Amino acid sequence: MKLLNEVALVTGSSRGIGKAIAMRLAKEGANVIINASKSIKEAEVTLSELPIKAGQKHCFIKSDIAEPKQVSQMMKKINEEYGYLNILVNNAGTTRFIKHNQLKRLTAKIFDEIYKIHLRGSFICTQQALPMLKRAKHANIINIASIAAMTAIGSNIAYCAIKAGLVNMTMSLARALAPDIRVNAISPALTETELIKGWEEYKTEQISKTPLRRLATCEDIADTVFALVSSLTYITGQNINVDGGRTLG
Repeated sequence: MKLLNEVALVTGSSRGIGKAIAMRLAKEGANVIINASKSIKEAEVTLSELPIKAGQKHCFIKSDIAEPKQVSQMMKKINEEYGYLNILVNNAGTTRFIKHNQLKRLTAKIFDEIYKIHLRGSFICTQQALPMLKRAKHANIINIASIAAMTAIGSNIAYCAIKAGLVNMTMSLARALAPDIRVNAISPALTETELIKGWEEYKTEQISKTPLRRLATCEDIADTVFALVSSLTYITGQNINVDGGRTLG
């Protein structure tokens, strides 16, 4: 188990990509902190499903990443329980499906809602976790972005722009926190989750445009996270597209 005795926080990990990441890290020996703000029952189920080997200690902390005070309280609890943090995965997210030509529907309130979780929330989590990350023998931050950051095709204009900001922030943080803390982003293409159940026509269209002829799975993303935090130790400041070649055009 390559992550034995390491501590990992995965925000937004009650289901989907976040859950798969949490499961993968726990399988490799990490002590995993599950986080969610609304899907509490799902988070508790995820916590109960995490593998426990060699005395691993997992926990669930309810916290809204959009609220700085709640983030601060979460980090305080982690510090009291573990004392350090090796891995921070900024995965929490939200969006609204608004066609790009429907600008009036993309209100300032919706824009801010997406921004506060994806970009500002990721920064605040990083900022608040920094003392614990510095205490770890080696630390990694992984920001879950999206190929929408590069293609400008996504659930709405704000989502695309904010994910692009997250990729840029990843590079800035990598410079600022080197050499002790590595920071990378992962940009998935459309991924098989509960969110896209029933989108058969759209899924078929996306598969036809993807060279590997399938959608991403949550496990594809989780495997990439594990590779970055375990063996790919000379990589920092990078954005890894996990898209089956979708961005090749």
